[in-house]
Amino acid sequence: MFSSIFNNESLSSELQFFIMIGVALISGIIYAWILSFRVKSTKRFFLVNALLPAVVGVILSFVNGNLGIGIAIGGAFALIRFRSAPGSADEIASIFITMGAGVAFGMGYLAYGALVLIGFGLIYVGLTFLHIFEHKINEKEMLLRVTIPESLDYSDVFKPAFEKYLKESESVEVKTTGMGSMFRLSFKIKMKNPNDEKSLIDELRILNGNLEIQILPFEEKMNVL
Repeated sequence: MFSSIFNNESLSSELQFFIMIGVALISGIIYAWILSFRVKSTKRFFLVNALLPAVVGVILSFVNGNLGIGIAIGGAFALIRFRSAPGSADEIASIFITMGAGVAFGMGYLAYGALVLIGFGLIYVGLTFLHIFEHKINEKEMLLRVTIPESLDYSDVFKPAFEKYLKESESVEVKTTGMGSMFRLSFKIKMKNPNDEKSLIDELRILNGNLEIQILPFEEKMNVL
C-alpha cells in the first residue's frame, strides 16, 4: 500500500501516470475543502491548492524523479502568486504542504501523499480550535491606514497621538494616492486600550484634515494594501 506505484510492473506506465494524477487530484480536493473551513482566502486559492499536488507530481514524473529539479520548478510555480500579493502564514503553509505531498505523488507514493494532505489538513483544523497559543501577552496587532494631504509632513505629526493611545507602532508602508496629491500611510499598531480606538481616530482626523482613516486586523493587511 505504501510502496511506489511506479514499481508495480503489472501496470503500464501510462496507467500508473493517470492513477497518480487521479489520486493526487482527489486528495488535493479533500485537502482544500478541509482548509476552507478555517483558512481565510479566496475560492481561487483553494482551487490552486486542490490542483497543486497533481501538478507537482506531474512535473516530478516528467523530470524522471529528479527531486531537486522537481521541487525547484514546482516551488517556483507554487509561490509565484506571492510576488505580487504577499500571502498570509496560512496560505504559505498550505502551499508547502501541497508541495510536500506533490513530491510524494510524483515519486509514486500515493498513500503517503494522501496521508500528508488529509492528515495535515485535519491537524491544522484541529489546532485552530485549541487555544494553546493564545496568551494575554500576545496583544492583537492592528493595521492603521491614514490618508494625508501631500503638503503635510508626516514624519512626526502623529507622534503625540501615538504615544497617548498606542503601546507600539511601526510604519509598514508609505505610498502616494489620488494622482500624487495625497499620501497613504500604513502602520502596524498595538492599542494600549482597545476601547480608545474611536478617540485615536478622532485625534488623527484633526491632524489629517478629516481624510480617510481605517483600522483593521493586521493579518488582513495583505488583502487590502
